[in-house]
Amino acid sequence: EHSKPLGWFQRRVYEWDPNFKFPNRIIGTAVISLIGLYTMTLADYSLSDAIFDRVERWNNALKEGLIICNQTEALGYMIPQIEEFIYVARKSWLATTIFASLNSVAYTFHILACYRKHLKRLWKGQKTFLPEKFHNPLSAVSVASIARYSGWQIAFTLWGYLIVHFVHFLFALLLVYGLVLPIQHGRTLSMLKNLSLILLTIGLVIALVIVQVVLVQVFFLQDKMSPSDKQKPLALNNRKAFHCFNYFFFFYNVVMGISTCILRLLISLVVGTWLVSRIDRTIMQRGYETLDAGYNTWIGMIFADHYHNNPVMVCFCQLLISNSVERHNSNTYSSFDNALPASSTNNQSRRRWGLFYTLLKNPPLILLRKHNLYRSSSSPSSTQKESVVRAWVMASQTQSHQSVPQAPLESKATSEEHCAEVEDVHELA
Repeated sequence: EHSKPLGWFQRRVYEWDPNFKFPNRIIGTAVISLIGLYTMTLADYSLSDAIFDRVERWNNALKEGLIICNQTEALGYMIPQIEEFIYVARKSWLATTIFASLNSVAYTFHILACYRKHLKRLWKGQKTFLPEKFHNPLSAVSVASIARYSGWQIAFTLWGYLIVHFVHFLFALLLVYGLVLPIQHGRTLSMLKNLSLILLTIGLVIALVIVQVVLVQVFFLQDKMSPSDKQKPLALNNRKAFHCFNYFFFFYNVVMGISTCILRLLISLVVGTWLVSRIDRTIMQRGYETLDAGYNTWIGMIFADHYHNNPVMVCFCQLLISNSVERHNSNTYSSFDNALPASSTNNQSRRRWGLFYTLLKNPPLILLRKHNLYRSSSSPSSTQKESVVRAWVMASQTQSHQSVPQAPLESKATSEEHCAEVEDVHELA
């Protein structure tokens, strides 16, 4: 059956899976996280509004005190700046409250999608998405992680909202004081000069990196071994010229390394604070994942759910339990109501009939039987080839019979062909 084409939402955002059921623990944790996030957002808005009102009253009191003390000439220039900062901070805090709330809500639902994705990968036996240290967690740690997960997930969501909110607030202040206020105050030219200087520095660094890659690709790599290769082989060409190239760019790379190191620190700081509420993803560097207690809890929890909710394991255990219950409920002594147990002769006949039917429907399996393999190894090649040809003919006949719809009345030739097939199966089996 052809699957229905997926919509944009299922292809890009979330793909529905009606056969997967989230545990009640995960659903309850997500719901409580959303309720706590809603309460935290209302408390944040009310508290920040009260704080900004108090700061405005202090600013008015400071202005009145300067007027009474005749200090307006010395400190009067600070009052407009303070008022401007209070106004900008109030508006920025309100705007970032909305973005931080939406970010936390999106993370809450994204964790559900990651839980399903990670659990399905574990069901398939895939552990490559996990660090090697977490491939076999301790049993006690995994069970304890189930008890810790709900509380830690809710706490991470609330703390993540506050931290991301504060980071958004700082970026909003930088944006306003770097772009918006200079334009309002008529300092657009100076702002563009500073902005162009920053962009030019970043552009030069990126351009030098690209130029080095292009020069190496053109002049210092050997040609492709085959025209169908996607890229040149990792084999150095023009060694002397490459040493000159390396020496020429040495000093530029030192300056680029200074700026790149600072940029690396800033990017890691921003990404780390942005993902602080993501308990399913570590914020530590590779090799230091064990220091992230939240990520350890996530790994232990999904492994515990994997071992207890694996569909194959659950089905196997249900079969074992049902068989044991049937054996336990069966009476020890037979009575008139109990059916007579099947004799060993009937079981042997049933097994032979099942074998015969299987070989009749799958003739290539005849050659894989034990005695046929032994016979083919000990007999000459002509007998082996004859058996292979006969099995191949039977397989083609069986496929042709399955493809053609069965007629209401079977002809005599068809019955003779079936009899010939049965005789061939007996001869080969």
